[in-house]
Amino acid sequence: MAFTHLFSKYMLPGNMSLKNRLVMAPMTRCFADDELAPTEAMLSYYQARSDMGLIVTEATMIEPQAQGYPHTPGIYSDKQIRAWARVVDAVHEAGGRIFCQLWHTGRMAHSHYTGKRPMAPSAVGMEGPLPRAPDLSYEIPLEMEVSDIEKIQTYYVDAARNAIKAGFDGVELHGANGYLMDQFLHQQTNQRTDDYGGNPVNRSRFVLEVIDKTIAAVSSYRVGIRLSPQAYINLDYTSGDEETFNYLLEQLNLRQLAYVHVAAFDAQQRYDYLGGRPIDYVRKNYTGTVIGCGGYTPVSAEIEIHNRRIHLVAFGRSLIANPDLPSQIRNGEKLLPYDESMLQSLR
Repeated sequence: MAFTHLFSKYMLPGNMSLKNRLVMAPMTRCFADDELAPTEAMLSYYQARSDMGLIVTEATMIEPQAQGYPHTPGIYSDKQIRAWARVVDAVHEAGGRIFCQLWHTGRMAHSHYTGKRPMAPSAVGMEGPLPRAPDLSYEIPLEMEVSDIEKIQTYYVDAARNAIKAGFDGVELHGANGYLMDQFLHQQTNQRTDDYGGNPVNRSRFVLEVIDKTIAAVSSYRVGIRLSPQAYINLDYTSGDEETFNYLLEQLNLRQLAYVHVAAFDAQQRYDYLGGRPIDYVRKNYTGTVIGCGGYTPVSAEIEIHNRRIHLVAFGRSLIANPDLPSQIRNGEKLLPYDESMLQSLR
């Protein structure tokens, strides 16, 4: 297969040209240093993947209380900003584009890392051990006061400004996978009765306010968002959640974002309440650029782009196994299969 569509150029809003339709998916790797700054190994890791049309970094914390995993990077300190600037420079020198994914874990944070109980839309905790720290169990979060909500929104904006200061081409707001933004969007984790809960408009308010404030700070074409309307991880679906996402996507159409990135382990999985695949649901309701993610092969990605079901396609695990993924696809080389043991180091 010639992969004509996969290797065609694409223009994001704001005349940001991508050399191909391949995106590096954000993947939490837990290799930051003790001050949660990117290391030289992380620089090499991202630089090696600069042939992708767009790199989205691993989830990057907007403030210290956002931490729920060991050694995840932040972008709130001067050291972190300087370290990320070196990463960005290396990617740009290799001809790549890179967005920083901005992250708050909400109820999935832990006092072991932060020294404080986590905060969330409602005091609804998760059960079980923390990922990558099985000796720790999740805590019951404190319900956020409106003043807490306003404060965290300023952290998102400050982090976006820090990312642009570091040279990033833009930022991706992490609104998926059961983290803080997603917790506001789903009824299981948002049981509020004030202006931030109780109906689709109010459940969308936190996300839309963060988007609008971030746009005001760095411009709309530098802001994308990752969503998972199917509630496939870290929280559960409640009947009617789709109404919140119907409203949210309607509102996103009024803002010229860089893109909407649809998170999934398996992009082909269907959900009755979304009328099929999440990617098709988002594509039906959102008129801007859409990134698909979740188990795509080069062939299935080429077909999806050809059929205009997605504009860009994100690869994760296969890109861990194959740092030279674009050239391997282009040259028809057999891809090395992903294995969990590859997570033990950066390559």
